Amino acid sequence: MSTLTYIAGYTGRVSLNWLYAASQVCVLILATLYWSFGAPLRGKGLPARNTAEHFVRFGADSLPIVALISFLIGAIMAMQSATQLARFGALSYIASLVGVAGVRELAPLMTAIIVTGRSGSAITAEIGTMKVSEEIDALKVMGINPVKFLVVPKFLGMLLALPCLTVMSMVVMIAGGYLLAVGYLGLSGSGYIDQSFLSIGTADFLTGLTKSVFFAVTICWVGVVRGFQVSGGAAGVGKMTTSSVVSSIFLIILIDLVFTFLFFFEP
Repeated sequence: MSTLTYIAGYTGRVSLNWLYAASQVCVLILATLYWSFGAPLRGKGLPARNTAEHFVRFGADSLPIVALISFLIGAIMAMQSATQLARFGALSYIASLVGVAGVRELAPLMTAIIVTGRSGSAITAEIGTMKVSEEIDALKVMGINPVKFLVVPKFLGMLLALPCLTVMSMVVMIAGGYLLAVGYLGLSGSGYIDQSFLSIGTADFLTGLTKSVFFAVTICWVGVVRGFQVSGGAAGVGKMTTSSVVSSIFLIILIDLVFTFLFFFEP
C-alpha cells in the first residue's frame, strides 16, 4: 500500500507541476501577444525604441558570424558535391544542389542554431539574473508591466531579425558555393548564376522564410520561459541557460522535420 501511495503521490505532484508550468507558459504567451499586437491598437503604445535595440542586438550584431558560417557551409557543400557529380559529368548541377539545399534547409537551420547560441542564451541569462536579484519584483512594485517592458521588445526584435538574417544567409551561402565552383573548379560564373535561378523556386524561398519565423518565435519563447523559471541564484541561471539552448535546438530541429514532411516529403 505504501508503495502505491508513493507512486500515486509522485505522479500527482509531477502532473500538477507540469500543468502549472503549462498554464504559466500559456498566460505568458497570451500576455505577450496582447502587448505586442492588441495593446498598440488600443492606444497603449509599443516599446519601439527597445524593440529597435533588440533588433540590432539580435540581427546586426549576429551578422558577421552568421555570414562567415554561411559562406563556409556553401563552399563545403560545393566541395562535397563536386566529388560525386564529377563522376557523372554533372558538375554544373553544383549550383542547383547548393542553392536548393541552402534556401530550403541549411540557411534557416544554421541561422536559427547560431542565434540560439548567441541570443537565446542571452535572453535566459538576462531575465534569470533579473529574477534572482528581484529586479522583476521591483518592476511590478513600480507599476511597470514586466511582459511589456522585458518580453515584448525581445519577441518583436527576434521576429524581425531572424528572417532578415536568414535571407542574408541564403545569399551568402550561394556566394560561397559560387566562389568555390567558379574560382577553383573553373565553372562558368554566368552559368552558375543561371542554374541557381532555374533551380530555386519561389516556394523554396517562402518555405525557408516561413521556417525562420517559427524558429524566431521558438528561440524567444524558450529563452523567456527558461528565464522566468530560474531559481537558486547564479547556479540556477547557468543551469537554465544551458537548458534553454538545448531545448531551443531540439524544438528547431523538430519544427524543421515537420516542415520537411509537410512540404517536401513524397513517399
